[in-house]
Amino acid sequence: MKTALTGLRSGHVNFMKAKCKVLHLGQGNPQYQYRQRDEWIENRPVEKDLGILVDGKLDMSQQCALAAQKANRILGCIKRGMVSRPREVILPLYSTLMRPHLEYCVQLWGRQYKTWPC
Repeated sequence: MKTALTGLRSGHVNFMKAKCKVLHLGQGNPQYQYRQRDEWIENRPVEKDLGILVDGKLDMSQQCALAAQKANRILGCIKRGMVSRPREVILPLYSTLMRPHLEYCVQLWGRQYKTWPC
């Protein structure tokens, strides 16, 4: 630990510039440009981390649209792949293949649309 802190202070730590991105949050953000030594760090309007898309306004609309699009593609595959669609077959397919994509991060999305305080 002591050597890691010494490396940080002296600037001898390997920094992966390719993996570093800047995401400006909030409306009044001055959107400064950042650099590491002589190279500028890339600014991104949207960043994906742990499978969740986050933009500068912390709006989840893009994430919701992508989840719905993926669920619709899966539903289309189920529809095209089945000649007859009895309820006993469709419900388990829906529950297994499509529902997890729609429920992914629903706790995070739901917080944005709540009208009552937590």
